[in-house]
Amino acid sequence: MNVSDFSKVFPLGTHLCREPMPAMSEMKHDMELLKREGFNLIKLQENWMLDEPSEGKYDFSRYDELISYADKLGMGIYLGLTCEQAPNWLWEKHPEARMVSRLGLPVAYQAQSTLPCDGKPGPCYDHPGAMADQLRFIGALVKSLGQHENIVVWNTWQEIGYWPEMLIGDHVCYCSNTLMAYCSWLRSLYGNDIQALNTHWNVRYVSFDDIRPERSRRRGCVPQEYYYTYFMDNVQIANVLTERCNAIKAADPFHRPVFAHKGGPAYAAGTDWTYARTQDFLGSSFYPAWGSGHPWDDHKQSKRIQRQDALLTEMWEGLSYRMDHTRNANKPGAPVWAAEFQGGPVSTEFHKGRTPDAADMRRWMLTTLGSGATAISFWITRAEIMAPETNGFALLDSEGDSTERFEEAARIGKAVQKHSSLFNNNNVPKAEVGILLDEWKFQQMGSLACAQEDLMYDVRGWYKLLWDNSIACDFIEAGHILEEEMQAYKAIIVPLPLAMSDKVAHMLEAYTKQGGNLLLEAAPGRLNESAFAVRGEINPILREMLQVSQKSFQLVREPSETDRWSPNERTWGEFADACFLVGDHALSGYKLRANMYLQTLTAASEDHVLFRIGSEAGGVRVPYGKGFAWLIGTYIGPSGTAYKEEDTPRTVIKMLEMCSVQPIHSGKLLVKKRAEGTKEAWFVTNPENMTVTEQIKLLNGKMAVDLLGEPVSQEKDFVEITLDALDVRVLILE
Repeated sequence: MNVSDFSKVFPLGTHLCREPMPAMSEMKHDMELLKREGFNLIKLQENWMLDEPSEGKYDFSRYDELISYADKLGMGIYLGLTCEQAPNWLWEKHPEARMVSRLGLPVAYQAQSTLPCDGKPGPCYDHPGAMADQLRFIGALVKSLGQHENIVVWNTWQEIGYWPEMLIGDHVCYCSNTLMAYCSWLRSLYGNDIQALNTHWNVRYVSFDDIRPERSRRRGCVPQEYYYTYFMDNVQIANVLTERCNAIKAADPFHRPVFAHKGGPAYAAGTDWTYARTQDFLGSSFYPAWGSGHPWDDHKQSKRIQRQDALLTEMWEGLSYRMDHTRNANKPGAPVWAAEFQGGPVSTEFHKGRTPDAADMRRWMLTTLGSGATAISFWITRAEIMAPETNGFALLDSEGDSTERFEEAARIGKAVQKHSSLFNNNNVPKAEVGILLDEWKFQQMGSLACAQEDLMYDVRGWYKLLWDNSIACDFIEAGHILEEEMQAYKAIIVPLPLAMSDKVAHMLEAYTKQGGNLLLEAAPGRLNESAFAVRGEINPILREMLQVSQKSFQLVREPSETDRWSPNERTWGEFADACFLVGDHALSGYKLRANMYLQTLTAASEDHVLFRIGSEAGGVRVPYGKGFAWLIGTYIGPSGTAYKEEDTPRTVIKMLEMCSVQPIHSGKLLVKKRAEGTKEAWFVTNPENMTVTEQIKLLNGKMAVDLLGEPVSQEKDFVEITLDALDVRVLILE
């Protein structure tokens, strides 16, 4: 198998092992087993500390032997780098390459194995010597192993990030090299004009070299702070990714694709868009049974997690939401990899999770494919041998050559490979609804107590509201979308738009003027891009477009005595009572639950008012150019997962209907689609706790067959489907 051959099949793979490697004979046996069951991809994770134990002395012999054996079997290799686990000689050679915490302490952790966390946080590669040695090693590895034609893809970073809060309890990096890089970036950002920065930040620095990030224990919402966190997340890490990618491309004789993957998306943020553009594409890990929702969710209010709630959350959040976010972050048409996919029970320390069965595997794989995955690579082939994850995660147990989860994964993989032309490509149709994310807003809100988590919960809830009703949505990022690209969406939702730059406001104005439907939640642009309050408490560009002024902005109680997201009340009168925004005019008979805050308005015309809070206007819809601008005086997203009731989802569907957006299918069954040429895959999900039978209307002239060979009942343009609770079927239409 070579690179061109591999592109013709759906990549179904598994990570063979993590360091330390088991016996070579065991690994070769497992490779033969995987090949026999239809797996065509093996991941090997190299380890810098083990592969260059002395400076300049490399030992890649183990990889050579395994890669050659895979080639004999006709299998491709997915080779990942672990450069955070640096060799001991690097630390001795460059002691000043240690990262420095927010409080000024050097990070003493020197990884001795891939656990925990693949060596993170690792050296600071802003140190020029450490960076040079890393790139030299990467070049040597790729030049040596790259002679094997069956290597089909390189991975520059296994689960991107430093994870300092989890590993050392503090932020990084504040070493002199990183601080110098920060100042240099600010200099380039402001064209070396310190007065331009002073004006923008409302400060009086003499030189860029004087600027330092906030170092107190509590983060402050000032430009010095969130510009620094933006820099670390979007510039510093992106630079390391870029350098690794360039080093591989310079050394690889066959110019194979290079990617990296996240442990999970940066939800409600924009960093994944940045990372995807440093590589050929970006992937993510998928461990759906590692959790079952957010503490604010309705089903998490009881200590005992119910089966229906847990499995449904795995589907919509752990798989669909995660893959849709990762897919949208990638460049159009780029592959989208589930680069690590749960194969067995989650096992951490002495806490072992449930062992997945065949139904889990079917549900997980088909749901992930429904959101656009072009490859699935399982973690791991045979049960983990290292104590922190002992006997966890694998498709196979510690002994034996089969499990029901392994057989089901192989069965689904073989079925998908029969339609590889449909599943090899990033071909989820563009949605009619876009959810706007903004990395600058995300960073700013990270400096305000609770605001960032509120934002993430709001975005997540919006996704769930749409997922529950077969309404496809795309995530779009303010810094990476062109104004003309926005026009493809019938509606753009802007969740919790507390902070907003005039640049973004102008983009939204132009989108609306050209015929779009702009759905803004409460207090859009209350803060400007420099974290200063806007007079009138609404961005002036949006305020003029909406023809409104603010009357009040107030916290609103939750509909229970047990608060989930609300701060403690400091004194009487801070909170409005729990309530609904009641529909008016075209939305008479509809209502939305008020979450987090309430904003009341003075509207230019009573005809614009669509929601009321008592006698006050609580939401407007204003014609602007060829489109409409909406301002809803609360945050709708939390209603997707907390204090759930029927009125809010019903109203959201009606609002989108007014934007000419219709569900793919109206009923209890949910439908998502992929399309390639004249061929389509329809993913039908039953989210209910009961068997459901429904008719689904197909496109004219299309004939449906079941991906897994189950009988299909079709009469003209309708297919009747019966699905058990939480099951998924895939119809192939031609």
